[in-house]
Amino acid sequence: MTDTPTVLITGASSGIGATYADRFARRGHNLVLVARNRARLEALSARLREETGVTIDILQADVTKSDELAAVETRLRDDHRIGILVNNAGTSLEGTFVNQPVNDIAQLIALNATAVARLSSAVAPRFVEAGSGAIVNVSSVVGLVPEFGMTVYGATKAFVTFLSQGLSLELGPKGVYVQAVLPAATRTEIWELSGIDVNTLSGVMEVGELVDAALAGFDKREPVTIPPLHDAAQWDAYQSARQTMIPGFSQSEPAERYRAAS
Repeated sequence: MTDTPTVLITGASSGIGATYADRFARRGHNLVLVARNRARLEALSARLREETGVTIDILQADVTKSDELAAVETRLRDDHRIGILVNNAGTSLEGTFVNQPVNDIAQLIALNATAVARLSSAVAPRFVEAGSGAIVNVSSVVGLVPEFGMTVYGATKAFVTFLSQGLSLELGPKGVYVQAVLPAATRTEIWELSGIDVNTLSGVMEVGELVDAALAGFDKREPVTIPPLHDAAQWDAYQSARQTMIPGFSQSEPAERYRAAS
């Protein structure tokens, strides 16, 4: 890898992805921007080229479509200049589980989960061979909070967080950094897609502050970055409680509470 690797960002046409593009360009990274909306990608690219002088390639793709996802995978496998992958593309659904059409659910899983796994899989072997590289997966605190009621969306984000943590343990010793970024409510277009007026919500973070915080965690090489969580000890306690259970999972007999009464 070069000292300033090229960054490939999915969902780069707006919101968090476009802001990542802006920040990495200002750090001197060349970019490969991936999204469905070519007009937005071209406008963003033109502005960033003029303001920063970096080289920017556009790869128009809908990563829920197998052939278009495959084109992004090929670019990740073959372009050795790319040293950072930002899996940011994602969406949500309006309504509750019983009202969400099954095709919409499948599409959500394809975008939020399947594409993240496939693009990570495309680039990981090359990063391992190089002994360097970074994968940034934009997840969500919703994946930790079933109480929020965003069931399928939260499930996809729980997948992204788990995938990131597993990859961090697997790839970290081989020189590859993997970061899960867990935003809470952030001012992006995703709320419109969910049928929610973001202006009715409290505690909404501006996208620039979210990405700047995520990059601070990136620079610290955090495996999990939760920008809205002010008390980091709470995450440490959560992790500790989870890890405390691990020895209890290796038992040949069921717990006493599950044994039938004689």
